[in-house]
Amino acid sequence: MFDGWGNFFFLVGSAAGALIGLIFVVITLTAGQDRLRVSRGTPVYVTPIVFHFAVVLVVSAISEIPGIPSFAAGGIFAACALAGLAYAVVTTIRLCSSGWEDPKPEWSDKLFYGFLPTIIYIALASAAIALWVDARKAVFAVGIIMLALLMLGIRNAWDLATALAQRMHERHR
Repeated sequence: MFDGWGNFFFLVGSAAGALIGLIFVVITLTAGQDRLRVSRGTPVYVTPIVFHFAVVLVVSAISEIPGIPSFAAGGIFAACALAGLAYAVVTTIRLCSSGWEDPKPEWSDKLFYGFLPTIIYIALASAAIALWVDARKAVFAVGIIMLALLMLGIRNAWDLATALAQRMHERHR
């Protein structure tokens, strides 16, 4: 089923694993920040990035298992999709809730941290189901979805790092 896709999933999964490590470096930028702000922002901004990269890593690892049956891969991918969908919906609700102190989440935060991940996880659930129907074609969808999730995570990590760096700069003024 994943024949010929080994290099792709190896590359995407390795990138996700490396980026998870870099997120931990970015987190050190929160040292010295207001604890209330950090505790409110972490589950909305930081944890989703790590979660998305972890899903890419898991899906890539599963795709590398020699001879894995499509129903087993589809089941695992569906579980990842459902967990991701639940997490993306919760994140969207948190972003859209009132009670945020300055800075309030902007429209781009709501889009890239909430709405787009929700759409991507719905697509992953659809691709997981498609693996049970036509695995050869569904693999293309899984590949595109993993690339989309990886790119979303990179964009969000960049957004997070630049926002934290700007706050550090402003605080030191």
